[in-house]
Amino acid sequence: MHKLKVFFEMIKFEHTIFALPFAYLGAFLAAHGVPSMLKLFWITLAMIGARTAAMSLNRLIDRHIDARNPRTARRALPAGQLRVAEVTLYTILSFLLLGFSAYKLNILALFLMPIAVFFLVLYSYTKRFTWACHFVLGISLGLAPAGAWIGVTGHWALAPVLLGLGVMTWVAGFDVVYACQDVEFDRREGLNSIPAIFGLRRGLEISAFLHTIAPIFFIFVGVVMSMGWLYYVGVGIAIVLLFRQHRLVSADDFSKIGVAFFDLNGYLSILLFVFSIMDLILLR
Repeated sequence: MHKLKVFFEMIKFEHTIFALPFAYLGAFLAAHGVPSMLKLFWITLAMIGARTAAMSLNRLIDRHIDARNPRTARRALPAGQLRVAEVTLYTILSFLLLGFSAYKLNILALFLMPIAVFFLVLYSYTKRFTWACHFVLGISLGLAPAGAWIGVTGHWALAPVLLGLGVMTWVAGFDVVYACQDVEFDRREGLNSIPAIFGLRRGLEISAFLHTIAPIFFIFVGVVMSMGWLYYVGVGIAIVLLFRQHRLVSADDFSKIGVAFFDLNGYLSILLFVFSIMDLILLR
């Protein structure tokens, strides 16, 4: 039980709150209401598998870098709380869970699953050679609602693509903010991020630009899906939360980055999902 607790702390299981509501949103939009409980069950397991595999793999690949970074040196692998073999086993089991869940959803979900795996694996390496690492992370999470849509319907459509693009730009934007904490370390280690390459102020400007684009994609989703006013209230709340996030963080003050990164973005994903579901159920 202690090992399990350490493992969940290592993979930041609570951060699942960023992607899971959008995966559910993709499923509800695909069903034009409430999807079957069986579909939601397998989508949930697929998300758990993907998220756990991605974070476990990231910790494995970055364990030597984490050991040299004062901010991350106490993570489970650098601190010796978990062994490499144990985390490798967790990673393999998580990918198997993702694959089996995709199989249980439908054949197209299974066929496209390697695309998701590719981006989940690629992300951990990208900061070694490109500042576009934030966008790879955004794509990884943006595939969640698209995958859930396919899991429900078995085919592509414009709405999940737009929703995925909204999630991608939102995630890339807040990941840029998060990367501001490690600018000096990244530069010393030769690692790439938008703040490390372009500077803190320009990095925050790029993040703000991405968070201006994200709500536009969410609005397009509403137009394509003929959503009602409750959905747009949710988008409006998301815009307010994004604006608040950029008021809390500046190039001279990162003391509130925890609130800006975790709290506000967690509220955004949950509230946009809740208002969307209210719209689908009450206004249809």
